[in-house]
Amino acid sequence: MGMRKRAEVIIITFILATLLIVSNGIINRFTAYVDLTDDKKYTLSEGTRDMIADIDQTIYVKVLLDGDFPAEFERLKESTADILRQFRSINPRVEYIFEDPNEGSVAEVNERREYLRSQGILATTLTVMDQGQRTDKLIFPYAIFSFGSRQTAANLLEEQTLRSSQELVINRSINLLEYKMANAIQKLLQRDRKSIVFVEGQGELNKDQTGRLERELGIYYDLGRVQLDSIYQITPEIDLVVIAKPKERYTEKDQFKIDQYIMNGGKVIWLLDKYDINLDSIAKYGQYVPREIEHGLDDQLFSYGVRIKPNLILDAEASKIPQVIGVSGDKPQTALFKWYYHPLAEGNPNHPISKNIGLTNFIFPSTLDTLKTKQPLSRTVLASSSNYSRFQVYPMRIGFDILQVDEDLSKFNKGSQAIALLAEGEFVSHFKNRVPKAMLDGLASIGVEYKESSINTQQIFISDGDFIKNLYDREKGRISDIGYNKWEERVYPGNKNLIINAIEYLLDDYGLLEARSKDVKLRLLDQGKIESEKTKWQFINVVLPILLLLVFGIAFNFIRKRKYT
Repeated sequence: MGMRKRAEVIIITFILATLLIVSNGIINRFTAYVDLTDDKKYTLSEGTRDMIADIDQTIYVKVLLDGDFPAEFERLKESTADILRQFRSINPRVEYIFEDPNEGSVAEVNERREYLRSQGILATTLTVMDQGQRTDKLIFPYAIFSFGSRQTAANLLEEQTLRSSQELVINRSINLLEYKMANAIQKLLQRDRKSIVFVEGQGELNKDQTGRLERELGIYYDLGRVQLDSIYQITPEIDLVVIAKPKERYTEKDQFKIDQYIMNGGKVIWLLDKYDINLDSIAKYGQYVPREIEHGLDDQLFSYGVRIKPNLILDAEASKIPQVIGVSGDKPQTALFKWYYHPLAEGNPNHPISKNIGLTNFIFPSTLDTLKTKQPLSRTVLASSSNYSRFQVYPMRIGFDILQVDEDLSKFNKGSQAIALLAEGEFVSHFKNRVPKAMLDGLASIGVEYKESSINTQQIFISDGDFIKNLYDREKGRISDIGYNKWEERVYPGNKNLIINAIEYLLDDYGLLEARSKDVKLRLLDQGKIESEKTKWQFINVVLPILLLLVFGIAFNFIRKRKYT
């Protein structure tokens, strides 16, 4: 080969190597995806894309999922990495690393675990089977997000319940990955905290009874309490109003303040009991007719297209309460019985607020009904009783004697009953064409005009005032979780998930909650078929390729000999 030819080869090789390095760098920096899956598992929601694109400073993400894991957890790890790669392809200011918190010396691992525990990042015990040996391993399935001096962590692993296998838990966790990580980033980006106000003064739940919810919300929102008779108006600067279990009547002036807040685009969550009932009264009187709560809000809700029916729902799917079944010595013996007035409900799987929230436990709820309104509204049922439901119409007698009767599902024949409802659109004022002059003068004195219809806004209605309530032991300073059933000694996670999701939906500027609707299908292998056809597929995958290569080699040599002999 001449010098000129050798120089041309060197130049071409150099050019190709340069192009390869440059193209590889470009590909690593800018990733493109074509999602051909039928469930669009690799496609981010529009709200997530918009939010990630708006990041103007570097966000650092540390994922504590590195290390050796079973195949299911490898899926979770790879899915997390895939979403972060998509975040980075939209905005290179998202930087991430994977770290194994169990790596290092014993002293280093213990020090790291103690630090994580101080940050509220708690370990989960993972059971691993290796060659028939069962071992327990502490893992931290968290992603830690840092933005400037601010930091927050997202738990990437959903809680495993008695009804769910590890595969289902991992799949549910993968479904929620995009939402959890996008939500954590949005919380860090918020410069102006949204404000939430709890109304009090009419016997509503007090701070001790909503302490758990306020602790959860206080991390990201400004919270307050207000008595309506002490203010001129609920200002539009308040982003959300919560009215939880009032027991006394709202005056017309107070209703007017709530109404005009809604007409100016305000958002309200109503948690209302229809009747004043408690188990102590039933135990004391044997049977009694509950008192209807006169909060005076029924007509106002009617104007917004919602009615709480005068009934109590009974559901064959219900939580349990204790009853005395005998006496041992001088101590009563109790057992748990299904209490039909406390329905267990799954959330609506077709709405992001209520999808995958787990079981909810309602206490003496009534049926929510939707009414025709002058302006069209969108109404969505978020939670309802099971198909095996019925109801008692007021005035009804309530007693424990119902527990002594064998369950007859044929009597639970009224179908599912709506208990939680979302209403969206433009609402008509409850005071349209009937505003007292004194109220108009009051508005004029603060420079505000009366509005007879709202801009587009949302309201949520729940026919159970105790739905967000926690138990509080003042002597011991203990507070229960939302949805805790003291008789069954268990927590129903749907209560907290539903109310937190509802608040985030109402206050979410990007619509990130839509990412909760993503449903990645779990395609499990048929274990029976795997065992019965194991030998066949081993032969096809291992032996057959070798045989084909041998046949091809023999045929090639035979043809070559005939051609050149």
